[in-house]
Amino acid sequence: MAIDYTTPVGQVRLLIADVEEGNFLLADDQITGYLAIESGRVKRAAARALDAIATSEVLVSKKIRTLDLQTDGPAVAAELRAQARQLREEDDQDGDEGPWAIDVIPFDPYASYRTLGELGGL
Repeated sequence: MAIDYTTPVGQVRLLIADVEEGNFLLADDQITGYLAIESGRVKRAAARALDAIATSEVLVSKKIRTLDLQTDGPAVAAELRAQARQLREEDDQDGDEGPWAIDVIPFDPYASYRTLGELGGL
């Protein structure tokens, strides 16, 4: 089944580059869990997923050096965490809730004694 990039799960996959069908790093249920934890915020869920992948990288890969092979799990994890931090900053800048606003309502202490018609339809 093709990834639907218009869904939150597909968008998280796109942001974390987990797009190789048949060889996903994370199951849909895991991504759905991150979305639930982050109240549906896609970039925050992607950041959480990258943090989890980074932790896994450190636990599994570690830093290994042999004659013809070298892996550096901690360096990979640091880069993944930097990407997660960037996604959180972008999410903060997106400002889901928009700017704060205050409505100014004129105060009339005698409003309860007047009819709506007298107040001009207020």
